[in-house]
Amino acid sequence: MIYVRCEIELVSIGFFESLNKGTDMRKWNYSRGVHDLGNGAYAYLQPDSGSGWGWSNGGLVVDGKESLLVDTLRDEKLTKAMLDGLRDATGLRARDIGRLVNTHKDGDHWFGNRLMQHAEIIASNATNEAMKYATPQLFRDALKNRPQGIVGDYIWRVHGPPFDFEGVDPVRPNRTFSGSLKIKVGNKDVELIEVGPAHTEGDTLVYVPENKTIYTGDVVFLDNTPVLWAGPAENWLAAIDRIFAMDVDIVVPGHGPITDKNGVKPVRDYLTYVRDETRKRFDAGLSQVEAVQDIALGDFSTWGGAERIIINVDYFYRQFSGDKTKKYFPDYLEAMAKFVMRARR
Repeated sequence: MIYVRCEIELVSIGFFESLNKGTDMRKWNYSRGVHDLGNGAYAYLQPDSGSGWGWSNGGLVVDGKESLLVDTLRDEKLTKAMLDGLRDATGLRARDIGRLVNTHKDGDHWFGNRLMQHAEIIASNATNEAMKYATPQLFRDALKNRPQGIVGDYIWRVHGPPFDFEGVDPVRPNRTFSGSLKIKVGNKDVELIEVGPAHTEGDTLVYVPENKTIYTGDVVFLDNTPVLWAGPAENWLAAIDRIFAMDVDIVVPGHGPITDKNGVKPVRDYLTYVRDETRKRFDAGLSQVEAVQDIALGDFSTWGGAERIIINVDYFYRQFSGDKTKKYFPDYLEAMAKFVMRARR
């Protein structure tokens, strides 16, 4: 059984400095719908409902008669709402958008792909391969076969309504790449930069130099807890550092509000804090259960999906011990359900 005591204390000086050195995390209005970033760039935001799961962002790049969509959403109803909003903002219907990039394999970034099946759909090779196993059927089965009690309640909380997986049959990419790929949207350069394995097996950044804008997928979570499904964590930290070094003014994260590149520092702070605090407890001989109980999340505890600390501690324990066992979401269900239940008391 894994649970955590909720303590309120300062996580790290660096975390608060990152929020106070001139970075306005609310420069852009964090509201559901389309946000015009200027010069043919758009973001579609979905503020989290409170569970921390599934409420992802998308984007659109337009130049002349060509356009590129960044990610679809967790189901087809949500994706249609995004495409309708983009149509109202730009005049472009779904069938007018000729390309789609899926930043990674998580369902909230590609389960709406069937609505874009007319398009060239691009993803990294690793993402395309992982999509074979990250299917809507897993969610349908989890909801249908959920057990009674807190685990079943938790599954319903993170995967149930308003998400609707019935009949969802997403189309996988028809063009793949490894490393990097440069494409044109009209006369505008767009660079696809594979930085995974990190959060997932093949995370990709979508960089638009002319706009000084980057769509990060889940390399950046804001106000939402990062989760190490794949690792290594070092690749994720390197990806954040890469964003810091780029000529970028606008960052559209996979989850959370639009920011600038300095606004992604809390992601680095969280990952390094959990890594370092977990290392101390691993070296002291604590079990994973004890480590999770002992690590005070402080301000990070207010982020959506705070129970992912369980997955992240488990990742670092396996890394520190050399254990290459692969784990999946169902392996953590009971522990996360108990975490959420205890945190609400």
